[in-house]
Amino acid sequence: MRPFLLIALAPLLLACEPGTSSEPAGEPLPLMGGYRDPADQCVRVGENAFTNQFLDDAADFVGCPEDYEGVGVFETETGARLVAVEQEYRLYSVPVR
Repeated sequence: MRPFLLIALAPLLLACEPGTSSEPAGEPLPLMGGYRDPADQCVRVGENAFTNQFLDDAADFVGCPEDYEGVGVFETETGARLVAVEQEYRLYSVPVR
């Protein structure tokens, strides 16, 4: 009985396709280079349709990789405030000093 069940279900299983998102991919983050120095993993982030909602004249907009181990030190040293996570980056508003 089981082989018959598998044979009967095979066409249904083969017809299944992996799901795709109906949401279009957003434009890439405009990453502009190291924040504290050129080799810094945290980078300045420019303006695009997504980031413009977070930009502020009194703060720098900075992105750090989600897996960056020094994020706690970065937040403490700079006074950074997490505002979003997007495209594997934690995005911060960092007060200009």
